[in-house]
Amino acid sequence: MNALVLGAGMMGRAIAYDLAKHSQFDTIALTDNDNTTLASAEQFLKNLSIEFDILDINNREKVKTYFKEYDVAISAVPYMFNNLLTNIAVETQTHFLDLGGNTVVVQQQKNIHQKAKNHDVTIIPDCGLAPGLVSVVTQDIVTSLDTTEFIKIRVGGLPLNPQPPLNYQLVFSPNGLINEYVEDAIVLDHGNIITKKSMTDIEKIIFPKPFGELEAFITSGGCSTLPYTYKGRVGYLDYKTIRYPGHCEAFKPLLTMEPRKKLIDYLMQTLPSNGKDVVLMKIFGGGHTNGKLIDLEHTLIDYCDEKNHLTSMMRTTAYPVSIAAQMIERGVINDRGVFCSEEIIPHQPFFQELEKRNIIITKEVR
Repeated sequence: MNALVLGAGMMGRAIAYDLAKHSQFDTIALTDNDNTTLASAEQFLKNLSIEFDILDINNREKVKTYFKEYDVAISAVPYMFNNLLTNIAVETQTHFLDLGGNTVVVQQQKNIHQKAKNHDVTIIPDCGLAPGLVSVVTQDIVTSLDTTEFIKIRVGGLPLNPQPPLNYQLVFSPNGLINEYVEDAIVLDHGNIITKKSMTDIEKIIFPKPFGELEAFITSGGCSTLPYTYKGRVGYLDYKTIRYPGHCEAFKPLLTMEPRKKLIDYLMQTLPSNGKDVVLMKIFGGGHTNGKLIDLEHTLIDYCDEKNHLTSMMRTTAYPVSIAAQMIERGVINDRGVFCSEEIIPHQPFFQELEKRNIIITKEVR
């Protein structure tokens, strides 16, 4: 089988890196529409068996020609292209995975489930960190309990050496960050799908030293389809982003900047982007098993891979989609149609694959 990765930015090159290290694909190709970005990725991935090529994903016919040559395609490009790429993948009978980023787009992809099934294709949106990794953890919680009262997802990518006033560094697209902060968040509240304003409902959350007390607040996109998937099976489910204390209130005034490009330029010029980072996650679940009240807590503290120049955000976002693609390659995933991570990725094999990459999720039962 052959694998194609679209987009040679930080996430795309990390996906290609993991495929080259762990998969059995005969050919792995990484493409981008920018020569400079592609050359940088080629230098980053030197000595690995990866092919590099220029591809403009706005050229539908060219993308279609590429897809016909590959069995699995993985999108690491902005979410607004994922619906187009999904339709091309179904047409060319190419399995397709992406990092998600927008629930409306994912719903559009889900609408062609039967068509994908008829074409013998597996489509898996939302395969990054959140949604993606957290979605599989949620699946683990729901299957561990007879009844699930609540699931509270808390995740954040943070600099190890925060600099005021925002105490943040760019670990992924600033446009994606702004989307998380301005769009309404979806929450499952006892049978009802409701929305909440992002950057509200700040709470304290505690991690071991050196992190200590941090803050978490409502943001959009992180739980994606989870409220819909688990409506009727989970009482309450929400998602909050973890930051250093004070970040939320310090950032809010910046969101008044117009047009958005002005804010993006400001963030690109102001925030660091190459410092050491860490990804923190706590997912709390509660419910009943055999009549007993059970509390579950999944925790992840993942540091950057300095030796291989991979940030923690690259590792925890790119490796999950690479693992899912390899599960298709090996036949672990063989259902056809459009499925989100919580619906199709088996949690135990997934966690085992993460552990091979030293991404360790601890689970406490109380």
